[in-house]
Amino acid sequence: MTGSGLASGGINANVWVVALAGAISFGVPLVLAALGEILAERSGVLNLGVEGMMLVGAVSAFLVADATGSPWLALLAAVAAAAALAAVHAFLCVTLRANQIVSGLALVIFGGGVARFVGSSVEGQPRGAEIDPIRIPGLADLPVIGRVAFQQDVLVYATVVVTALVALYIVRTRPGLALRAVGESPATADAAGIAVARVRYVHVIVGGAFAGAGAAYTMLVVVPSWNGAATTDGIGWIALALVVFASWRPWRALAGAVIFGFALRANFTLQAAGITAVPAEILSMLPYLLTIVVLIALAPTAVRRRAGAPSALGQAYVRDER
Repeated sequence: MTGSGLASGGINANVWVVALAGAISFGVPLVLAALGEILAERSGVLNLGVEGMMLVGAVSAFLVADATGSPWLALLAAVAAAAALAAVHAFLCVTLRANQIVSGLALVIFGGGVARFVGSSVEGQPRGAEIDPIRIPGLADLPVIGRVAFQQDVLVYATVVVTALVALYIVRTRPGLALRAVGESPATADAAGIAVARVRYVHVIVGGAFAGAGAAYTMLVVVPSWNGAATTDGIGWIALALVVFASWRPWRALAGAVIFGFALRANFTLQAAGITAVPAEILSMLPYLLTIVVLIALAPTAVRRRAGAPSALGQAYVRDER
């Protein structure tokens, strides 16, 4: 191999290392939104409004970051805004027993409209704060793994910890047992003394808060400016597919988020590596094609039940109907 060939190979290898590191970063908002949706769906409430909540969270993060220069206040604002929108969904679905699919889609339309209206005056402007990556001394200098795993920002590491906590919460704690009971059979849970409405309210709102955190990460790390609906670019919808892909399990959601994150980065990665045989437009569609494939593959009812979906998912509960 010639010297130029070796140099080219080294550049390409470096591109793939950077791409894997980027896939982890791109996966953070996906896994946070998916974790929130897992909690909501485990309680029996289907929330299709993730994209709307993320848009509201993203514009809130941008405005607060622009006003204060603090990424952490921006993160809190996004969490609060998305949680407030999730509370509306909980009220409609749990208290008023509205159709969960219709309510979720209405949330997408409402949240998207509010975000575009509030952010119309700042569209295209650069963000006022960001979260910078950190280098872990010693480990950051390791070949390949150092760049991929030990030069990330603090929220990447926090996301791994949060995933572990959510997994433990669902399967190892009493409130997690109550959550699973409500999602599987709310009538039985009610007979056992579990407050079904309260469990559903709490987990839908917490799920919204997770989506807001993912939106804040998108705004403060992934994209450079507020660009309306293009800011989240369908991440909320991909997160919904990721929940099914992960069989409603947090650790699988984390692994799947890296795969989807890599798909989101594929266009930039392959072009940087000099691979131009596939049109850029096709590569841009890759994460959404992957989403469609996942949903088609897991669509049949028998497959869905084997995958681990809560039995009462999407069903309103009325005590008098026991």
